Amino acid sequence: MSTAISKVFGTAMSGRADAHQALADSPLDLTAVVTMLPCRGEQAKLRGVFEPLGYDVGIETFVSDEHFPNWGDSGYVNLTLHGNVRLRDLLRHLYVLIPVFDRQKHYWIGEDEVAKLLRHSEDWLPDHPERDYIARRYLGRRRRLVSLAFQRLAEDAADGEALPDDLDTAQTPDRGPDLNTRRLNAVFGALKECGAQSVIDLGCGEGNLLRLLVADRQFSRIAGMDVSHAALRWAAERLHLDDAGEHLRDRVSLFQGSLTYADGRLAGYDAACVVEVIEHLDASRLAAFQHVLFESARPRVIVLTTPNKEYNANYPLLYADGLRHADHRFEWTRAQFRDWAEKTAGEFGYSVRISEIGDADECYGAPTQMGVFTLCE
Repeated sequence: MSTAISKVFGTAMSGRADAHQALADSPLDLTAVVTMLPCRGEQAKLRGVFEPLGYDVGIETFVSDEHFPNWGDSGYVNLTLHGNVRLRDLLRHLYVLIPVFDRQKHYWIGEDEVAKLLRHSEDWLPDHPERDYIARRYLGRRRRLVSLAFQRLAEDAADGEALPDDLDTAQTPDRGPDLNTRRLNAVFGALKECGAQSVIDLGCGEGNLLRLLVADRQFSRIAGMDVSHAALRWAAERLHLDDAGEHLRDRVSLFQGSLTYADGRLAGYDAACVVEVIEHLDASRLAAFQHVLFESARPRVIVLTTPNKEYNANYPLLYADGLRHADHRFEWTRAQFRDWAEKTAGEFGYSVRISEIGDADECYGAPTQMGVFTLCE
């Protein structure tokens, strides 16, 4: 349904009407009827999602089988929405919210879905009382994507600018590279500077850093490790490994693994990257992580980034305990990160250089902090 809306009413969703722009910009008395909408015992949620957007909500329910009333209500309802709204707003609400009540998305849910969600909800989702529910359900309860969506909303609110039309674009004319792009570029720059030729990305996710590495001939051997099989499958697709020639397949490898268990596959690389990963580990597992990376794998260079908790004062949308991500177990202040980095470097025979990534706040510093650990001779 959402795909059909975007294809058939794409111009109306954009709000463009060359001959009648004033009409397109005006609220209209509109009614929409959605028949057989999946809604398994969530009628209250239907009202909670649509009524704050200015609609009168009508819900028609059915029994599963009129001959067997003890089977209970059907898992589908007919939904009627009536309100004085702009046409583009109604279409965008339907585009985003119909999938919220469909528990069985039949396609891969990746970062492009985050872009779609934010593109069509930027002016109403941040203040919606059911914001968390909408984002979780639209993104298939994938915590990493939900956190990414709120991180981008928070960064945008801090910048005070509208979201770009395509959030997968690294740069827009009136907005420089986003924080994730700047972070990846900083890590990539550190790898170039140290002269590494073989690199392993620990917690590679969907392969954003790997794509940068593959495009540069300096890096002759590249590996990505992640705990998620689904993320690795998506990384392989984005790198086109199935269609690649023998040279690229020999140059790039992906495998499943954990940062807290010694693994011989992690050894033998000039450099290792741990980009926005360490904060997902339980604090009690940090010692194991240190031994796996700094003692067992022991690359010549380690590039590690993590959020600066102090900077969270600039983000209006945060999770419990003031953290940026629902799966973060902790976040460090600048002093805490420096203390950990220097102690770890000293314990395992490394030196460390710490820098910041992103626009720095006068009081709170930059949003990301990076440590480059170099093995002492």
